[in-house]
Amino acid sequence: QVQLVESGGGLVQAGGSLRVSCAASGRTFSRYMIGWFRQAPGKEREFVAAISGSGGTTKYADSVKGRFTISRNNGENTVSLQMNSLKPEDTAVYYCAADKSWGTRMVVTTLTDYDYWGQGTQVTVSS
Repeated sequence: QVQLVESGGGLVQAGGSLRVSCAASGRTFSRYMIGWFRQAPGKEREFVAAISGSGGTTKYADSVKGRFTISRNNGENTVSLQMNSLKPEDTAVYYCAADKSWGTRMVVTTLTDYDYWGQGTQVTVSS
């Protein structure tokens, strides 16, 4: 089992940058695929980015491709999401999620494929 805690959210102007992080407990962090999802008010939670346990495979939603970068440090049990060129439509609560059912090289984008979730961190982009 793994516990996840997000940090780094905040308020930023459009065009700015923000970095959110996910810290995980446990000694087998490298076995877990990590995904970032977000949920805006009145909308369903959606996939943003994911990284495999080994860190060698990443996947992004089309809406953030080229602007967001996901990375992980297995030695420190952390995953970060660097968000650049932020837009007002990026405003949402950002959640990190983990699952180890897919091996260390795969990533999946479906919300229901992740077993463990953090509490979320608010990201607000002003226009």
